[in-house]
Amino acid sequence: MKILLHVCCGPCALYPLKILREQGHLVEGFFYNPNIHPYREFKRRITALREVAEQEGFTVKIDTGYGLKEYLRRVVFHEDNRCAICYDMRLEQAAARAAAGGFDAFTSTLLYSRYQNHKLIRQRGEQLGSAAGTGFYYEDFRTGWQEGIDRSLDMGIYRQPYCGCIYSEQERYDKSLRKKEKP
Repeated sequence: MKILLHVCCGPCALYPLKILREQGHLVEGFFYNPNIHPYREFKRRITALREVAEQEGFTVKIDTGYGLKEYLRRVVFHEDNRCAICYDMRLEQAAARAAAGGFDAFTSTLLYSRYQNHKLIRQRGEQLGSAAGTGFYYEDFRTGWQEGIDRSLDMGIYRQPYCGCIYSEQERYDKSLRKKEKP
Protein backbone atom coordinates (compact mmCIF):
# COMPACT_ATOMS: atom_id res chain seq x y z
CA MET A 1 0.00 0.00 0.00
CA LYS A 2 0.95 3.62 -0.42
CA ILE A 3 0.64 5.07 3.09
CA LEU A 4 0.84 8.66 4.30
CA LEU A 5 2.41 8.75 7.75
CA HIS A 6 1.37 11.75 9.83
CA VAL A 7 4.51 12.60 11.80
CA CYS A 8 4.46 14.36 15.15
CA CYS A 9 8.28 14.43 15.39
CA GLY A 10 11.39 12.80 13.97
CA PRO A 11 12.18 10.35 16.78
CA CYS A 12 8.62 9.01 16.86
CA ALA A 13 8.76 8.35 13.11
CA LEU A 14 11.70 5.96 13.26
CA TYR A 15 9.99 2.79 14.44
CA PRO A 16 6.69 3.13 12.51
CA LEU A 17 8.65 3.94 9.33
CA LYS A 18 10.83 0.86 9.80
CA ILE A 19 7.84 -1.45 10.40
CA LEU A 20 5.78 -0.08 7.51
CA ARG A 21 8.71 -0.43 5.13
CA GLU A 22 9.42 -3.98 6.35
CA GLN A 23 5.79 -4.81 5.54
CA GLY A 24 6.41 -3.62 1.98
CA HIS A 25 4.47 -0.36 2.11
CA LEU A 26 5.54 2.77 0.27
CA VAL A 27 5.61 5.44 2.97
CA GLU A 28 5.65 9.23 2.74
CA GLY A 29 5.52 11.57 5.71
CA PHE A 30 3.42 14.60 6.53
CA PHE A 31 4.21 16.98 9.39
CA TYR A 32 1.24 19.00 10.56
CA ASN A 33 1.20 19.88 14.26
CA PRO A 34 -0.49 23.16 15.18
CA ASN A 35 -0.39 22.22 18.86
CA ILE A 36 3.36 22.61 19.38
CA HIS A 37 4.44 25.45 21.65
CA PRO A 38 6.62 27.49 21.88
CA TYR A 39 7.73 28.41 18.37
CA ARG A 40 11.33 27.48 19.16
CA GLU A 41 10.14 23.93 20.01
CA PHE A 42 8.15 23.81 16.77
CA LYS A 43 11.29 24.71 14.79
CA ARG A 44 13.44 22.18 16.70
CA ARG A 45 11.01 19.38 15.84
CA ILE A 46 11.03 20.31 12.17
CA THR A 47 14.84 20.34 12.17
CA ALA A 48 14.94 16.92 13.87
CA LEU A 49 12.43 15.52 11.37
CA ARG A 50 14.50 16.81 8.46
CA GLU A 51 17.53 15.01 9.93
CA VAL A 52 15.53 11.77 10.19
CA ALA A 53 14.21 12.20 6.66
CA GLU A 54 17.70 12.69 5.28
CA GLN A 55 19.23 9.78 7.19
CA GLU A 56 16.35 7.42 6.40
CA GLY A 57 15.71 8.45 2.78
CA PHE A 58 12.20 9.42 3.84
CA THR A 59 10.12 11.86 1.77
CA VAL A 60 8.27 14.23 4.09
CA LYS A 61 6.02 17.19 3.38
CA ILE A 62 6.32 19.70 6.21
CA ASP A 63 3.63 22.25 6.96
CA THR A 64 5.78 25.03 8.40
CA GLY A 65 2.80 27.22 9.26
CA TYR A 66 2.76 27.84 12.99
CA GLY A 67 -0.87 27.03 13.80
CA LEU A 68 -0.90 27.84 17.50
CA LYS A 69 -3.69 30.45 17.24
CA GLU A 70 -6.07 28.00 15.55
CA TYR A 71 -5.17 25.26 18.01
CA LEU A 72 -5.84 27.55 20.99
CA ARG A 73 -9.10 28.85 19.48
CA ARG A 74 -10.38 25.28 19.35
CA VAL A 75 -9.04 24.10 22.71
CA VAL A 76 -9.56 27.02 25.11
CA PHE A 77 -12.43 26.27 27.49
CA HIS A 78 -12.24 22.62 26.34
CA GLU A 79 -8.94 21.75 28.00
CA ASP A 80 -10.26 18.48 29.45
CA ASN A 81 -10.93 17.32 25.88
CA ARG A 82 -7.84 18.90 24.32
CA CYS A 83 -6.21 15.67 23.14
CA ALA A 84 -9.32 14.60 21.20
CA ILE A 85 -9.52 18.04 19.59
CA CYS A 86 -5.83 17.91 18.75
CA TYR A 87 -6.12 14.41 17.24
CA ASP A 88 -8.99 15.63 15.09
CA MET A 89 -7.08 18.67 13.86
CA ARG A 90 -4.06 16.62 12.82
CA LEU A 91 -5.80 13.51 11.53
CA GLU A 92 -8.29 15.54 9.50
CA GLN A 93 -5.44 17.25 7.66
CA ALA A 94 -3.63 13.95 7.15
CA ALA A 95 -6.78 12.28 5.80
CA ALA A 96 -7.39 15.15 3.37
CA ARG A 97 -3.78 15.06 2.18
CA ALA A 98 -3.88 11.26 1.80
CA ALA A 99 -7.08 11.41 -0.26
CA ALA A 100 -5.79 14.24 -2.45
CA GLY A 101 -2.46 12.48 -2.97
CA GLY A 102 -3.91 9.15 -4.02
CA PHE A 103 -2.72 7.26 -0.95
CA ASP A 104 -4.38 3.97 -0.05
CA ALA A 105 -4.40 4.92 3.61
CA PHE A 106 -2.90 7.16 6.24
CA THR A 107 -1.66 6.52 9.76
CA SER A 108 0.12 8.47 12.49
CA THR A 109 3.19 8.33 14.67
CA LEU A 110 0.81 9.15 17.51
CA LEU A 111 0.26 5.37 17.51
CA TYR A 112 3.88 4.92 18.60
CA SER A 113 3.37 6.80 21.86
CA ARG A 114 2.53 5.08 25.11
CA TYR A 115 0.96 8.33 26.26
CA GLN A 116 -1.70 8.71 23.56
CA ASN A 117 -5.23 7.30 23.49
CA HIS A 118 -5.00 4.60 20.82
CA LYS A 119 -8.66 3.70 20.93
CA LEU A 120 -9.69 7.30 20.23
CA ILE A 121 -6.99 7.82 17.57
CA ARG A 122 -8.13 4.68 15.76
CA GLN A 123 -11.81 5.62 15.98
CA ARG A 124 -11.28 9.18 14.76
CA GLY A 125 -8.77 8.11 12.10
CA GLU A 126 -11.27 5.65 10.65
CA GLN A 127 -14.10 8.21 10.73
CA LEU A 128 -12.04 11.03 9.24
CA GLY A 129 -10.53 8.73 6.63
CA SER A 130 -13.95 7.52 5.57
CA ALA A 131 -15.22 11.10 5.32
CA ALA A 132 -12.22 12.09 3.18
CA GLY A 133 -12.44 9.01 0.98
CA THR A 134 -9.33 7.18 2.13
CA GLY A 135 -8.46 4.41 4.56
CA PHE A 136 -6.92 4.59 7.99
CA TYR A 137 -4.18 2.09 8.75
CA TYR A 138 -4.05 1.11 12.41
CA GLU A 139 -1.07 -0.60 13.94
CA ASP A 140 0.06 -0.55 17.55
CA PHE A 141 3.60 0.74 17.18
CA ARG A 142 4.12 0.93 20.97
CA THR A 143 5.80 -2.49 20.79
CA GLY A 144 8.87 -0.67 19.44
CA TRP A 145 8.85 2.13 22.01
CA GLN A 146 12.32 1.44 23.41
CA GLU A 147 13.79 0.55 20.02
CA GLY A 148 12.70 3.92 18.65
CA ILE A 149 14.16 5.75 21.63
CA ASP A 150 17.45 3.88 21.33
CA ARG A 151 17.71 4.57 17.58
CA SER A 152 17.02 8.28 18.00
CA LEU A 153 19.67 8.50 20.72
CA ASP A 154 22.18 6.61 18.55
CA MET A 155 21.42 9.00 15.67
CA GLY A 156 21.80 12.07 17.90
CA ILE A 157 18.30 13.29 17.01
CA TYR A 158 16.69 15.89 19.27
CA ARG A 159 14.13 14.27 21.57
CA GLN A 160 11.41 16.51 22.94
CA PRO A 161 10.57 16.39 26.66
CA TYR A 162 6.76 16.73 26.30
CA CYS A 163 3.89 16.08 23.88
CA GLY A 164 4.08 19.53 22.38
CA CYS A 165 1.15 21.60 23.57
CA ILE A 166 1.35 24.30 26.18
CA TYR A 167 -0.80 22.21 28.51
CA SER A 168 1.50 19.19 28.35
CA GLU A 169 4.45 21.50 28.93
CA GLN A 170 2.75 22.84 32.06
CA GLU A 171 2.06 19.28 33.26
CA ARG A 172 5.73 18.44 32.79
CA TYR A 173 6.75 21.32 35.03
CA ASP A 174 3.95 20.67 37.51
CA LYS A 175 5.28 17.12 38.03
CA SER A 176 8.78 18.40 38.72
CA LEU A 177 7.41 21.05 41.08
CA ARG A 178 5.41 18.43 42.99
CA LYS A 179 8.55 16.32 43.38
CA LYS A 180 10.43 19.31 44.83
CA GLU A 181 7.58 20.08 47.25
CA LYS A 182 7.53 16.56 48.74
CA PRO A 183 9.26 16.49 52.16
